[in-house]
Amino acid sequence: MPVEKMDQLWPGGYRFFFDDTLFQPGTDSFLLGAFPRLKPRLRVCDLGAGTGLLGLLLLAREPSLLVTNVELQSAAVELARRNAQLNELSVTCLQADLRDSAQLPQAGSFDLVISNPPYFEQGTGVSSPHPARAAARSEATCTLQELCAAAARLLTYGGRFALVFRTERLAELLETLRQYRLEPKRLRFVQHTAHAAPSLLLLEARKGGHPGLTVEAPLLLQDPEGTPSEEYNAIYFRNKE
Repeated sequence: MPVEKMDQLWPGGYRFFFDDTLFQPGTDSFLLGAFPRLKPRLRVCDLGAGTGLLGLLLLAREPSLLVTNVELQSAAVELARRNAQLNELSVTCLQADLRDSAQLPQAGSFDLVISNPPYFEQGTGVSSPHPARAAARSEATCTLQELCAAAARLLTYGGRFALVFRTERLAELLETLRQYRLEPKRLRFVQHTAHAAPSLLLLEARKGGHPGLTVEAPLLLQDPEGTPSEEYNAIYFRNKE
């Protein structure tokens, strides 16, 4: 049975509704929310936005962003709209299938596209009994190629595409991005500790960019004492508590 809950980014910060059967707030969204370099008034599109948390995370860093959420699931779109209203934000929440270009905003109309996409190819990974969460985990309704095609279409020339993904699909990700003229420019691995293998990656590509990839220092979730790292705490806004 759906259970609607509310949380807050920090005391006095943005509040948001979520539903366990839709898209639970996850570490990967918070990691991606802290990754892109932001400027005032950037036009941002979140592909597969769920209940709109990622847009809130970006707006918490730069309130002047112009955010558009694109999401297939109607229940998630409704929660995203409520989250925008709750925080008195002018966020556009569009119910659309990113595989259908006719349903998407105008081509070339965004400076930054972001996405926390399904990590697993259809038929792999652990499946969820909830259809919306299953779609968020596997590529049943959106493949990596379809996501990159949509991002490339929506970006202005020189615009950036930022996403969080699984490390084991890095080679496929790089190949697919380049197929759609999205040149990988920044790569950062996420590790639990300095000695652990990375489990996630954060990557930024530029539409029409020249070759040249910068691999940044890994993002460590824990310090040597096993407690959350200073950067991890900042990503969760714990420095505002």
